[in-house]
Amino acid sequence: MQDEHGVSDFEALKSAIRWTPQRLVFYTFDLLYLTGKNLRDRPLLERRAKLRELVPSGHPFLFSEEFTGDGAAFFQACADHQLEGIVSKLASSKYRSGRSKTWLKTKCFTEGSFVIIGTARDRKTKAALALLARADPQGLAYAGSGFIVLSAVERAELSARLQMNRVERSAIPRLRFPDAQWVKPQLTARVRYLAGSSYLRARHGERLCVANQRGVNRTKSISLFR
Repeated sequence: MQDEHGVSDFEALKSAIRWTPQRLVFYTFDLLYLTGKNLRDRPLLERRAKLRELVPSGHPFLFSEEFTGDGAAFFQACADHQLEGIVSKLASSKYRSGRSKTWLKTKCFTEGSFVIIGTARDRKTKAALALLARADPQGLAYAGSGFIVLSAVERAELSARLQMNRVERSAIPRLRFPDAQWVKPQLTARVRYLAGSSYLRARHGERLCVANQRGVNRTKSISLFR
């Protein structure tokens, strides 16, 4: 699912699957079998050439075009356009399931400032989460969550700072989060997260790296993974 700029939008994808499936676009990039014949041992370029002949020219199926040339320049162009990243494949490679050095994904990351509005626990791992918000015309909008990964000393310091700002309710009306501990929106953070993500989640190994208390003349470095 793409936005108006052609950038993949994960949140829009989930919405489209449920409400507007006719808007979905499917990109084809490899061909493993054809008329009962196993093509996995054939070179990637040969498999893709056969695939190109099969893919219809119209919506909703598209052929994923390749780029041959300066990989670093291509990656930078993707980062500049806020795309999630690139996949690099060895042109002569055979298809093999699982992880492979002939098929690599390189992610693009970006940074942004967010406000910590509370903490909670991840439902599966029970790891500590920071609940984050961003500025919105109406005040604050929930932006997602991030895993908190700190040393014992840093965790104690952050916990103390948050404890001083504890409140009963979320700074964002009607926001519900199981077992959340809400705080005043006074602790800001610089977050490094996956490009193309409009909504932060505890995934992709992105980190919240710098936080500072408004009005305090110092910056405290912390490491949070979302």
